Amino acid sequence: MNPRLSLLAAVLALCACTNTSNVRDQDSQATRAASVNVQLGAGYINQGKNELALSKLNRALEEDPKLPSAHYVIAILYERLGEIEKADTHYRRAVELAHNDPEAHNNYGTFLCGQNRLKEADTQFLAALKNPLYKTPEFAYTNAGVCALKIPDAAKAEEYFRQALRVNPRFGSALFEMAQLNFNKGDYLPARAYLQRHMEVSQHSPAAMWLGVRIERALGDNTTADSYAKVLKTDFPNSRETELLLKPEQHGQPSGH
Repeated sequence: MNPRLSLLAAVLALCACTNTSNVRDQDSQATRAASVNVQLGAGYINQGKNELALSKLNRALEEDPKLPSAHYVIAILYERLGEIEKADTHYRRAVELAHNDPEAHNNYGTFLCGQNRLKEADTQFLAALKNPLYKTPEFAYTNAGVCALKIPDAAKAEEYFRQALRVNPRFGSALFEMAQLNFNKGDYLPARAYLQRHMEVSQHSPAAMWLGVRIERALGDNTTADSYAKVLKTDFPNSRETELLLKPEQHGQPSGH
């Protein structure tokens, strides 16, 4: 389970608004051409064609070096290629060029959190949340909570997750994080309730199934635990969670402990 914003989804969302994100010279031919190349580059990232993506994105930056989306998408590509310094440079440039764009701050915060630059990440998430026009603040709240868990500061994380759910009570990532957090505290009934709410709004995942197994075994409901385990083994046979489930069984011990 990755509760962060999907970088791929973020690319598509960003490219959808590329033509309006740079009002500075929205009507210029160079900017329009750069926007097209950003969208092509994002499409190539989707297809795993990194060399072609890099070519299109570099072309976009040549056409309009001040187009925020070009910096952001090439930052994603460099991050995936493991060129972290280049990724950081372009993420920062995207934020500088679109300092009022909450998505730019949220996405840079997600990157910083992944690099364990936790204080800097929190600053970016808070910058995103300061914008009253931010349409999806639940993402930044949840990302900030995930980052707080890495400190670790469970209380701060929980407050962020609760804020996310105040904004959007059906936000699957925050519901999962609250289920996991309550399980870790030994509060199994709330953990069950949050996981059930998560399952109502999100696709099944190996992380959710494995958490369900452990919650139900902790509550003594082995029938429900076994149903989660069956889905895990059937639908996600090669997952790390299935490996964890089966490891005790391989030694003749009951699984889930």
